[in-house]
Amino acid sequence: MPEEEHYLTEEKKKQFEEELKVLQTVKRKEIAEQLDYAKSLGDLSENAEYHQARAEQANTESRIAKLEHILKYSKTISHAKSDKVQVGSKVVIRKKGDTTDKEFNLVDSEESDMSVGNLSFTSPLGRAMFGKKKGEEFTFVTPSGSKATYTVKKVS
Repeated sequence: MPEEEHYLTEEKKKQFEEELKVLQTVKRKEIAEQLDYAKSLGDLSENAEYHQARAEQANTESRIAKLEHILKYSKTISHAKSDKVQVGSKVVIRKKGDTTDKEFNLVDSEESDMSVGNLSFTSPLGRAMFGKKKGEEFTFVTPSGSKATYTVKKVS
């Protein structure tokens, strides 16, 4: 994996550390027990339990590697006040021509969850608003290919 930096809130970092701990201890042990049981059933070439346990083992090891990478290359962000949009900012924007505002928390892609207003700073909208100040306009190309113009109403 490339050595890309991740920006995580303290809460998300703790969540990833806990998930990693569970995967490395509890989940690995469960999978080892499943593999031992499946091996005891005999012929491995036609043993569905064995193949399922091996697939689960591969998925678990992949997730462990990903979490280790993220934690190794992550920077913990605080919600420090700044007048510019940055990772960790809470941003209120309004689309040109609209009368309603939209509020987002600008986060790393690992924390992105639009259902709770967490927008990745690497998304097209996140990249377009990055570094802007209150009152500034910005335009970006939406995933559908059209252009949209927004104004930053608040940065906190």
